[in-house]
Amino acid sequence: MEQAEISTRVQQQLGDHVVQAGEFQGQHWVVVEPPHLHEVLGTLKDDPDLDFNVLIDVGGVDYQGHEDDKDWRFEVVYQLLSVAHNHRFRVKCAVSSGMEAGEVAVPSVWQIWRTANWMEREVYDQYGIAFTGHPNLRRILNHDDFEGHPLRKDYPINKRQKLARPVDNLLTDDPEWA
Repeated sequence: MEQAEISTRVQQQLGDHVVQAGEFQGQHWVVVEPPHLHEVLGTLKDDPDLDFNVLIDVGGVDYQGHEDDKDWRFEVVYQLLSVAHNHRFRVKCAVSSGMEAGEVAVPSVWQIWRTANWMEREVYDQYGIAFTGHPNLRRILNHDDFEGHPLRKDYPINKRQKLARPVDNLLTDDPEWA
């Protein structure tokens, strides 16, 4: 099945949940809002004709400065693959720009694909987008004392950060380091 057919099928089945759809250089995508994310991704995974059984990647996008083009500031992008049918598709989740920094959140999809666990932690760490229902949402690339989210467009490019606190013993049974 071609990406255009997948996009059409998703829009027909879940049309009221699709905020936007598009194509760029042969790659099709749909945009959904956070309350409908699980239903859309679950449909893509469970429909035997689509069978998107692999979550390849989860990424974040900050559109600050392009508010005229979009009604939202952030997107969380899900790259999907069907091994059985050898097709790919992209789903974007729009996160409203009206939310405060601490309230930027989308539902976690680790219940659908377990591989989302660390990918969502990376997006959280770099963009500050929280994933509600995530089992262990904490920083993964930056140390705990790091201030801010370095891939946000409003992060000061010349900001100096404290170095990570020293670790007395790397061989520890402390679950924080697991």
